[in-house]
Amino acid sequence: MAKKIIRVASTDINASLSLQRALLKIKGISFSFANAIIKNLKFEPNKKLGELSNEEIKSIENAIKNPQKFGIPIMMLNRRKDPENGENLHLSGNSIITQLRMDIDNLRRIRSYRGIRHERGLPVRGQRTKSSFRKNKVSKVGRKRR
Repeated sequence: MAKKIIRVASTDINASLSLQRALLKIKGISFSFANAIIKNLKFEPNKKLGELSNEEIKSIENAIKNPQKFGIPIMMLNRRKDPENGENLHLSGNSIITQLRMDIDNLRRIRSYRGIRHERGLPVRGQRTKSSFRKNKVSKVGRKRR
């Protein structure tokens, strides 16, 4: 009985996809990172995900969790020099969402400019607000209601 869906790195992926396309379905894995994993593990990029054995899938998961052990360069990691411990990490799956939320909460807690902009729902990266970003208005205290 052939598998139709395979779970890789806590993500359900269609087994009929090629290995290269299947890895892109995992949150936190880019095109170049997927190619680096395939190249370093010496897999055929056009091979179907369903054709891989359990050991090969486990080796892919290990490469996603510990990319430096498999020879993937530091520049491809998505969290270099982590502020908490200074390590080079690669986050994937739900850990990206969790870490982003924690980073934004930290900015709010220390009352930085970016944190305040996040709180108020305004643009964070210096865009002009005269004509743009008018959809989600900040509620004004003394505003007259009709």
